[in-house]
Amino acid sequence: MDVRLDHLVIWVSDQLESLRFYEQVVGLPGVRREEFVDGKAGFPSVRISEETVLDLMAYDMIRGVDEGTGVRGSAGHPVNHLCLAVNKEEFDALQVRLKQHGVAITGRGTNSFGARGLAPEVVYFPDPDGNVLEVRYYG
Repeated sequence: MDVRLDHLVIWVSDQLESLRFYEQVVGLPGVRREEFVDGKAGFPSVRISEETVLDLMAYDMIRGVDEGTGVRGSAGHPVNHLCLAVNKEEFDALQVRLKQHGVAITGRGTNSFGARGLAPEVVYFPDPDGNVLEVRYYG
């Protein structure tokens, strides 16, 4: 079976602020910014890879039915964290951006197991809504 992760959806309180955070701090390129600002898209996204995006969905969808999926109350399911793998150069650059933007690294680790084996170093930090991100590189 050939399976790939297409997208993840996270709940955010301010979609444009979250888009700014993921673009400027994390370093992911935005997707559909103009369409969202113009009211032609219900949410913006950021590109994780050629095949995967992270959708930034507004909290106000929590109370109602998500028109796209028809699911009621899909928010609030526990997610521990989202992990992104980058190269060592990007890992180091991210830590500089986190410091520049006043984002605290809340955890660090070494030899952490993931999809491609052991990562020599990992860092954890929150986005503006408290979603926890882990970023790692593989040696």
